[in-house]
Amino acid sequence: MNYEQTIDYLFTRLPMFSRIGAAAFKKDLTNTIELCQSLGNPHQQFKSVHIAGTNGKGSVSHMLAAILQTAGYKTGLYTSPHLKDFRERIKVNGKMIPEQYVVDFTERIQPLIEKLEPSFFEITVAMAFDYFAQQKIDIAIIETGLGGRLDSTNIITSELSVITNIGWDHMNMLGDSLEKIAFEKAGIIKTGIPVVIGEVLPETEPVFEKVAIEKNTHLHIASHKRQITDWNWERHQLIVEVAEEHHTDHKTYHLDLPGIYQTKNLLTVLETCSQLQQKGWSISDKIIHKALTQSKKLTGLHGRWEIIHNSPLVVLDVAHNVDGIKQLVQQIELIEHQQLHIIIGMVKDKETEKVLELLPTNATYYFTRAQIPRAMPEEELAVKATRYGLKGKTFSNVNFSLYSASHKATKKDMIIVCGSIFLVGEVSLNSVREIWGKEEYSTSVFDAIEMAAWTFFR
Repeated sequence: MNYEQTIDYLFTRLPMFSRIGAAAFKKDLTNTIELCQSLGNPHQQFKSVHIAGTNGKGSVSHMLAAILQTAGYKTGLYTSPHLKDFRERIKVNGKMIPEQYVVDFTERIQPLIEKLEPSFFEITVAMAFDYFAQQKIDIAIIETGLGGRLDSTNIITSELSVITNIGWDHMNMLGDSLEKIAFEKAGIIKTGIPVVIGEVLPETEPVFEKVAIEKNTHLHIASHKRQITDWNWERHQLIVEVAEEHHTDHKTYHLDLPGIYQTKNLLTVLETCSQLQQKGWSISDKIIHKALTQSKKLTGLHGRWEIIHNSPLVVLDVAHNVDGIKQLVQQIELIEHQQLHIIIGMVKDKETEKVLELLPTNATYYFTRAQIPRAMPEEELAVKATRYGLKGKTFSNVNFSLYSASHKATKKDMIIVCGSIFLVGEVSLNSVREIWGKEEYSTSVFDAIEMAAWTFFR
């Protein structure tokens, strides 16, 4: 097989969560253990930081990877899902796994795939661990897919366990209460391994404390160790002032991830770095400051309040659950604009109504869908939205929506694309070029799936 055939095999032959939802979720680690045993247990050949959470784990993972890279460590990064290219999931020092490695790995374990019938996620985890071991990395940042206790990544024993926060998401698989969801996320906590918790709630803190006691380890709550005292924006950077307990002086950080929700993620990152320093990792304050100014550049992170055009302001954000949308709405309210245009598409297994009731009624809506089977049909989404006073038209894909919004928006308006990671991943750079011209769009936007049908509008 060549690379294209290999990717087609992985996407179509294996149960894939983004395509079929909960049916792809394997509720034990048996397959991952057997896969990795057949590969010589590569996950035991490098050190790691394990990151779970409802929101923010992707941003935290990328910021930590940027810091460790800048500190001179050869750093692996495993995240999911990808936006455009499968290889985004597996990186070393910001560079994606080579196509040929994907081909060779898949051919090597194809007999085991036929025997075990693993999920797409189980195979990608094994591939990442195998590649990291082959690359002889110093440390890997490993992001869970969902949950933690039964997540395929949970065969590792890491330097640190990190849980960003707990919110309402994937309740059909993780549980119908915050306590149950917290318990599943807390499954990444290992005996004697320190734990960093980004944020706690009255419902979740006792869960974490109980598991930490059972695992004979220490709990470090980032939001208790440091506080944000001030923040502002400057030239698409988020500038954050942080106060640390037992320190009179404040520190200022410049982040190239400009969403205000990154202030919470920053506290998690800083406490994680502090714990790594105590374990002997050489990470100076100077390195942390430098890395945070270029996290996107170093790691290739996209879709977190990503501004792809000014006048009108066009923003891509992968917010897709209740907590994520709350933070997105808060950000929107802080940005000066005239009319708001929201392009939104969701998947069927999200709490659609709870998301829709959070959205502003004074916006113009463009209901659309990602090109995956799990996507909610745009007409169905529009009907649900009318119950909450949200009005707009339907479109068969995100780029048609973007074209329509561009003709309605004035230079002082704001256009937001949100509701699904997969929807954001389908925004086409070619579409942006067609709409606003080559000199206008931001070169930071990823070149996502090119929509052939876009030529219809030329």
